[in-house]
Amino acid sequence: MKHVDIYTDGACRGNPGKGGFGAILVYGGREKEISGGEPMTTNNRMELMAAICAMEALKEPCEITLTSDSKYLTDAINKGWLSSWKKNGWKKADKSKVLNVELWERIDKLLSIHTVTFVWVKGHDGHPYNERCDALATAFADSFENT
Repeated sequence: MKHVDIYTDGACRGNPGKGGFGAILVYGGREKEISGGEPMTTNNRMELMAAICAMEALKEPCEITLTSDSKYLTDAINKGWLSSWKKNGWKKADKSKVLNVELWERIDKLLSIHTVTFVWVKGHDGHPYNERCDALATAFADSFENT
């Protein structure tokens, strides 16, 4: 299986507000940048979309190390929250509804295709790929006209 390093970040101008995400895929010394966004969204949605779009860009099952500054994303996987939410009918431990279920379902499907290790990195702390992903995300968020 090919190993791909993925770096992701999401951004939002207001929360909710204009949002963007950025991702960088690194394989065999080559890099591919992905960005996108929505005119009215949340930061958490953009963090998830960065991971989803990056993994969906892969053409075959891969071994992935996905690095993100989102505790929402990394803790949901590494602490087993996603598995528990799914098992409990998309309810959290306190019985409240899980937000962004449709995005978590997409991530869950991608995790059945790829072997993914999620790594948390502190945001805005000089990590070169995290800084580049942030620049991609904020540029996309800023591309929406003021309405």
